[in-house]
Amino acid sequence: MRFEYRGRNRQGELITGALEAANAEAAALVLQNQAIIPLAISAAKETKPLFDPSKLLAPKNVSFDDLVMFCRQMRALTRAGIPIIQAIAGLADISKNDLLKKALADVAVRLATGQTLANALSAHTRIFNGMFISMIHVGENTGRLDDAFAKLIKHIELERETRNRISQAMRYPIAVISAMVIAMFIVNLFVIPQFAKVFKKVGAELPLPTQILVATSEFTVAYWWLILGVLIGSIVGFLRYINTPEGRLWWDRVKLRIPIVGGIFERVALSRFSRTFAMTFESGVPILQALAIVAPTVGNQYISHHIDTIKRGVERGDSLARTSASAGIFSDLVLQMIAVGEETGSLDKLLHDVADFYDEEVDYDLKRMADAIEPIVLVFLGILVLVLALGVFLPMWELGGAMKRS
Repeated sequence: MRFEYRGRNRQGELITGALEAANAEAAALVLQNQAIIPLAISAAKETKPLFDPSKLLAPKNVSFDDLVMFCRQMRALTRAGIPIIQAIAGLADISKNDLLKKALADVAVRLATGQTLANALSAHTRIFNGMFISMIHVGENTGRLDDAFAKLIKHIELERETRNRISQAMRYPIAVISAMVIAMFIVNLFVIPQFAKVFKKVGAELPLPTQILVATSEFTVAYWWLILGVLIGSIVGFLRYINTPEGRLWWDRVKLRIPIVGGIFERVALSRFSRTFAMTFESGVPILQALAIVAPTVGNQYISHHIDTIKRGVERGDSLARTSASAGIFSDLVLQMIAVGEETGSLDKLLHDVADFYDEEVDYDLKRMADAIEPIVLVFLGILVLVLALGVFLPMWELGGAMKRS
């Protein structure tokens, strides 16, 4: 951001100007380093252009690869005894992601003002989530910051692997369905109208399937702009609605009920919860704080709501196993493992086993999903081909028969 300032130098002279900084505190630190005592610092009013082409090329977020690289570098630097401020400043200079570069530069400034690393990172929650910050906080307090980064590396790599597996499994059905929709649109716009002209010239009575196809094609040709507008408006309205708290909760609940893929979404979220909770708990985070940290990181607001219910039950004095059972999101086997872990004091180890159990089920479901979706896609393709065949070839056969009779 750009800030305007007023200050006085060592001679007491009034100085005004502008500078670039991450925030007002960073701007004040820059002025102090220049031997200027700031009197007033305010954000400069900037005139933004209607269209900025550079925003199209700017990164929208920090990828898993960027976070893994950052954690690996920080682990190596902390193990080598490099001061945290120097390490963060050095990584800010060499980072290839602009968002991460700016965030690390701001973190370095905050560290210079005396803040801890966890507090400095908490100013950038879009990049570093609550679990990330809590792990760093525990690592700082225990003097094992390198171990905290090692656990974060493992956690982020597992997240990346899970995302990649789901995207690969969904790629085939999405591609086939998209191709079917595009094919139907092209057939309605260009193919059916040509057949309709031939049928009208002959004047033959068309069978019902052909009449339906011709009527659909005529409506598509005449009102394609309306169809496109309704489609785009529906998509935009849907995306805007699910970005609201109520819409996100509704959509996350609906996702879990989608046939075939809903169970995968649920098991991925529960695996993420189990592993993240185990990592925070074994690092020394109290159970209530761990539940509060983990709830927003599972990636599903509906399951997060149930985790909040578990947290409130533990706050009332109930056991984790009992509140987990009342939440109704875990299977009996998982509930038994949680109960045993709570009684034996090995909850973190058994939660890791729970996460492994869910990961194995996700692997099995992903392998089975292609086999389950393929027959459904083939059925839809068969229906599409049948409709086109009946609508196009039936009148052609009748025309051929009429020509023979004449």
